[in-house]
Order: sequence, then C-alpha cells, then structure tokens
Amino acid sequence: MEGSVVANGELSCGRRFAAVNEILERHQRRPERLVAVLQEVQEVYRYLPEEVLQYVATGMGLSPAKVFGVATFYENFSLEPKGKYVIRCCDGTACHVHSSDEILTAVRDRLGLKEGQTTTSDLMFTLETVACLGACALAPVVTINGEVYGQATPEKIVAIIDELAGGKEHGEN
Repeated sequence: MEGSVVANGELSCGRRFAAVNEILERHQRRPERLVAVLQEVQEVYRYLPEEVLQYVATGMGLSPAKVFGVATFYENFSLEPKGKYVIRCCDGTACHVHSSDEILTAVRDRLGLKEGQTTTSDLMFTLETVACLGACALAPVVTINGEVYGQATPEKIVAIIDELAGGKEHGEN
C-alpha cells in the first residue's frame, strides 16, 4: 500500500474500499489499532474522507462518532484534501524572529493561495503553518513532505517549489 495515492480521493469503481479493507485486515480490525489504521488510510487518500471514516467505523465495529472523534483530535489527521507536496513552514519563536513570515508570504504568492486557502486547486501543494518543527537551531525551518530545509529563505523555498512544479503555475485562475 505504501506510495499508492488515490487520485482525488477516489478508487476505481468496484474497488472503492479495497485499500481500506487491506488496511483493516492488516490490523485485524482491532479497535485499539484505530490510530494506526487512520494513519495508513490517510497515506492512501492524503486525507480522511467522511465516507471512508464511516466505512472504517463499520469495519472495526466502532461508532462513527468514535472514529470521527479520533480523526479530529489528532492534528496530523486531515479531513480536507491535501496536496501531493505538503509544505510546513515553522512560525515558532526562533523561526519567527528569523523572518518566517517572509517565507510564508513568498510561498503563498508563488502558489497563488488566497487568504484562508491552504491547498492549490490542482491538489499539488498544501501550505501549513506550524508552531514548531523542533529544529530551532536551523531557523527558519520549512519541511516539504518531511524533508527539512534549514536556514530557509523565501528564494530557496520558492526555487524548490518551482522545481517540484516543473515550472507550472498552481494558483486559482
């Protein structure tokens, strides 16, 4: 299942929940494995679609409220679609005093993200602001799909985005 991402959260017809079934079976449908199940499901879909949460609840013998509660409790779970590349920009104290706000502005501008929008319309990029990435000595810090970029500058991060995008624009048009 690793590395298999489902385009726009959809599986081919007739196999819609096949990936979820494999995950449930691997975890023996044990309720105490719910967090691990949701982590794997999110790897497949890039987020946790409501219908999949319902399916997981039924498949594990749990109430939908319990599954939804766990999915909304943990910050790493998302109920909204995320881009192929998730950019996390630290705005903790160390990063903030090293101008992380300039990086955020440059990334938003490059991606064409409007105020309140975090993901490009083509689901290529998601931008998240985080309180701390735990690498304060490297401030300002940005991660892209978990890869750490320390002593980041707006120019460096925009250049990386350009490389990932292959030169394509990703804003709302």
